Amino acid sequence: MAKSLFITATGTDIGKTYVSGLIVKKMRENGFNCGYYKPVLSGAIRTNNKLSPGDCVHVVKTAGLNIEPMNCLSYCFEDAVSPHLASKKAGVTIDISKILSDYKKLSADYDYILTEGAGGITCPIIDDKYLMWNLIKDLGLNTLVVADGGLGTINSVLTTVEYMQNRDISIKGIVLNNFDKEDFMHRDNLEMVEKMTGIKVIATVGKDDNDLSVRKEILEGLFE
Repeated sequence: MAKSLFITATGTDIGKTYVSGLIVKKMRENGFNCGYYKPVLSGAIRTNNKLSPGDCVHVVKTAGLNIEPMNCLSYCFEDAVSPHLASKKAGVTIDISKILSDYKKLSADYDYILTEGAGGITCPIIDDKYLMWNLIKDLGLNTLVVADGGLGTINSVLTTVEYMQNRDISIKGIVLNNFDKEDFMHRDNLEMVEKMTGIKVIATVGKDDNDLSVRKEILEGLFE
């Protein structure tokens, strides 16, 4: 079974997919056979009556994976809303056992696999009965939290981390996206997040960065 890591975030449109692409790319550049899986995707683009899973397309292209993007996920929906609502509108019932089975099958092709969630930690997958954190628990994975580097990130990181810790979800580190090293507030956010959570910011990602500045052994150590 592949060593695994789950990417979540403090909310939607924070940069999970962008960071996921950089992590898988960096892992592969370091010689690790690393793959990518996204259980549920909303907001796919329809072209000629065919859906294109943008997140998967981005990661596959960025990391140079030899796989069709559609083969990286279990459920793909057109509406850019939470999975529980997108599935309702599409008339599709999300089956968690299918997600667990697909994850297991894809994991067999790699030594390491990164799984990217949708939205934040409380994003509903099946009504109010099954949220993103429930899936993390069922998959039995450690997590990496992606947060924005700017205003408000201290509050969003602390509330996300506390919610996850109260549910015994292991957090291996934090990545600050859209980070400006020249910005005093951004630098202070990094310091305060580490002090107040006790969790290391393992990397920062600036706008349009195409590489992840993190040591090989630290990156590998995120996967268990």
